[in-house]
Amino acid sequence: MRPVHTALAVLVAAVWGFNFVVIEIGLDHVPPLLLSALRFLVAALPAVFFVGPPKVAWKWILGVGLALGIAKFGLLFTGMAAGMPAGLSSLVLQAQAVFTAVLAAVVLRERPGPLRLAGMVVALAGIAVAAVDGGTSGPVLGFTLVVAAAACWGVSNVLTRKASPPDALNFMVWVCTVPVLPLFALSLLLEGPERDLAALRALDWSGAAVIGYVAWVSTVFGFGAWGYLLRRYPASSVAPFSLLVPVFGMSSAALVLGESVSGLRWLAAVLLVGGVALTSLAPSRGALTAAGTPGAAAAIPVPSGSLRTSGAGAPRSG
Repeated sequence: MRPVHTALAVLVAAVWGFNFVVIEIGLDHVPPLLLSALRFLVAALPAVFFVGPPKVAWKWILGVGLALGIAKFGLLFTGMAAGMPAGLSSLVLQAQAVFTAVLAAVVLRERPGPLRLAGMVVALAGIAVAAVDGGTSGPVLGFTLVVAAAACWGVSNVLTRKASPPDALNFMVWVCTVPVLPLFALSLLLEGPERDLAALRALDWSGAAVIGYVAWVSTVFGFGAWGYLLRRYPASSVAPFSLLVPVFGMSSAALVLGESVSGLRWLAAVLLVGGVALTSLAPSRGALTAAGTPGAAAAIPVPSGSLRTSGAGAPRSG
């Protein structure tokens, strides 16, 4: 990759890592489900009027919108609101690579090779260590919700792989339209109209900046830049940069929010990121590259509502 494009890939990873800090700040202003609804509303509008009509069947847009927008982000934001630290959330969410590999083996019949199986074991060990650390630094419920969010992310990855949208930006924008009304409805039901109205009335410039960041910077810019890189370079060259996301997430949470990073958390990071690298970059038996040859590398989905592309250009969510 050219140095300028390498710098862009690192910048996108930093944007996505810092996104967890921004979410944590946003949760001080807005309830989690309402914040997630506003994020998708602002990301979808007015972009949906400029990307053209959907280029895949609506069943895939609805399926990914449900799994990624409603389930994954609803659980993630709620888990963080329940006390899951931002840095630890950015790390644990990487477990999506393990869930994706397992679901791909079951649904897509992508047989994992020995290296990928070893990576899954290492990543699971990292999750176990993170669970021990989470038990000392946050509530078990928050940790469980973030792990469930990672599982839902895995489901959305497989659905997007099945959809194979020809235009990833078009696909992502239309996916963003799906969760808006359901998340608003869930917020009214579970968080209450009085709490929602109070949050909206009290929304100041800092709260608006949070929504703008998670919608435009993290989603629109991050996804657009990542898609640009994946159009110019093989996924195997671009995807490893997403392993920097928990590094930026943990370090920015420590610097901005004052979160402590224990020895257990660093051990969990080494195990989980290393396992994800093996799981995501090792070839699958029976998988095909975009050129139709065996041994495609399954690239790593990116966090915070963006999509990434596997192979040489087949989009996939994360």
